Amino acid sequence: MNRSTYLRWGLALATALSSVFLAAAPPAEKILILATTTSTQDSGLLDDLVPRFEKQTGFTVKTIAVGSGQAIAMGKRGEADVLLVHSPEAEKALVTDGTGVNRRIVMHNDFILLGPAADPAGIAKHTAAESLQRIAAAKALFMSRGDNSGTHAMELKLWKAAGLAPDGQTWYQQTGQGMGQTLAIAAEKKAYTLSDRGTYLALQKKLGLPILHEGDPSLRNVYHVIEVNPVRFPKVNAAGARAFADFMVSKAVQARIKEFGIGLYGSPLFFPDAGTPE
Repeated sequence: MNRSTYLRWGLALATALSSVFLAAAPPAEKILILATTTSTQDSGLLDDLVPRFEKQTGFTVKTIAVGSGQAIAMGKRGEADVLLVHSPEAEKALVTDGTGVNRRIVMHNDFILLGPAADPAGIAKHTAAESLQRIAAAKALFMSRGDNSGTHAMELKLWKAAGLAPDGQTWYQQTGQGMGQTLAIAAEKKAYTLSDRGTYLALQKKLGLPILHEGDPSLRNVYHVIEVNPVRFPKVNAAGARAFADFMVSKAVQARIKEFGIGLYGSPLFFPDAGTPE
């Protein structure tokens, strides 16, 4: 077989393979970029819901799980089509400046303060503000996400309410990681930390960190879905974003959120809120 024949066969094979790969890849308009907080990923909720959405709509979801702050920043740059986040003040600013549209409440859980079973700072049976004051007074190790996430924003709000600014203190350390990684580090170092309940329940068997403070009204943790404005970013997949947002607030998905986690953890990880006043 001569060289030209090999070349013709090689070209034919390459063309055939390219056709197969192109046929297998979804068209661009069917790809949806979802930027979301790590808690929706670490809790396992998205692993349950995204395949349902893809099967129901034909869209292929590319999930980018980062802190809410980073997810919102992606929206500001037009690098995501839809956001599922839990940082209310930053969300409102996003809508006010016209980058985000159709912000809708999806669900909530709450934040909890965790720490070593010995509780060296003695925070049990105290308010959230008092708990942080006692941690600071005892110089007990506290692990912060430090990643501009919704959880980090809530933590900073709580420190402020307690009249404290812990940055720079040796007992106050930032992981720069998501919730799951931060919980693992806090468990390893026997430190205090703030977590959303959903991620904690999903990982608690691996941690050995008990809940030391919960139930404070200031610890409510609300999630919203926000579409990125296609007028500002024409390349945004507006149809996919609207489909995902509608899916998240639909009766079927809200019912699934209500029951998600009960079988494995004995308690739901989130509580559905679609259509309720805030």
